[in-house]
Amino acid sequence: MQTPRAQTTQTAQVEATASLTWRLRIRMDDRPGTLARIAIRLADLECNILGLSVLPVPGGVLDEIVVRPATGLTRRHLVEAIRAEGCECTGIVDADVRELVDSATATLGAAARAVDEPAKTADILREVLAADLVTLVPLAEANEGRTESGHRAVFAFDAEYALVARRRWAPFVQLELARATALLGLLGSVRANVSGPVVVTCRDGAELVLRPGQPRDADAVLALHDRCSTATLFHRYHTGTSTVPRRWLHRLLVPPRGVSLLAVCGREIIGLGQLIPAGTGESAEISLLIEDSWQRNGVGTALLARLAVLARARGHRELTAICLPSQDAIYRTAVRAGLGPTPPAEPGGLLRIDLTR
Repeated sequence: MQTPRAQTTQTAQVEATASLTWRLRIRMDDRPGTLARIAIRLADLECNILGLSVLPVPGGVLDEIVVRPATGLTRRHLVEAIRAEGCECTGIVDADVRELVDSATATLGAAARAVDEPAKTADILREVLAADLVTLVPLAEANEGRTESGHRAVFAFDAEYALVARRRWAPFVQLELARATALLGLLGSVRANVSGPVVVTCRDGAELVLRPGQPRDADAVLALHDRCSTATLFHRYHTGTSTVPRRWLHRLLVPPRGVSLLAVCGREIIGLGQLIPAGTGESAEISLLIEDSWQRNGVGTALLARLAVLARARGHRELTAICLPSQDAIYRTAVRAGLGPTPPAEPGGLLRIDLTR
């Protein structure tokens, strides 16, 4: 007689086996009836077919079949049954029924997530390729020619880095590689769109999003000013204010003919930059405000470098900034940003940055 505890254990084991899902890669000749024979053999083994994708490969086709195997069926037995039908099972791996969407939908969803979270590109590419591992490495170390019989693939990420994908359970096929290349090409186009958000890393490893300011950011920008010291506000506004009137906020976020740039960490805005055209538009004035606790962490450098990119895209040839006497923070920030600034000719004069060099 079985005890309730033993019955519960057996029931759990049966449920765990029943919920098991496998992803199969089966190479077969491209002849009528071949897939039907495989389907019949799987039915004989009491495997429930949940999904099917056909991947063209040289000399035949590669079918990816997602099945729920019968209780007690081993992978080895399944491979032998497929071989008996004149086909080759090139790989079996555990799958998740949540992955059962068509490849186009899955890739578009992955692209949307990669645009929203660029820092997770490697993880998203791993999902798209059903890879075991995707790592970001310096371009010089990628070794594109090393394919490991198709189990390793290299994708250019930018001018300095590459993504290396590895998959032990099955080699990559050309259709998958083309899909991944298209995804990364889309992300490259998004990065080239200078009006969109970008992710930067601070000196302490924290990641920030730099994006244009919008009127809806008014409360968060007001909170930024409230967290800044009087000295920090003086360096930005050149007056002894302890906060800013609410009526200023719209002008700070949407300056006339200009643009604002926010540094965002989580839900907080911790930095604000402005780019405002002057005169004929060949020159533009820049200004920065960084929360005290985030200063000397690379935030101002990242904001200024991005403002320079936006300025070039808008056709500005020069940037200027007011340098108060004995205050050279903006000059040092421009130097760290690699912009080659020209110091003011006199105390309290204008710092100039030539964007044509």
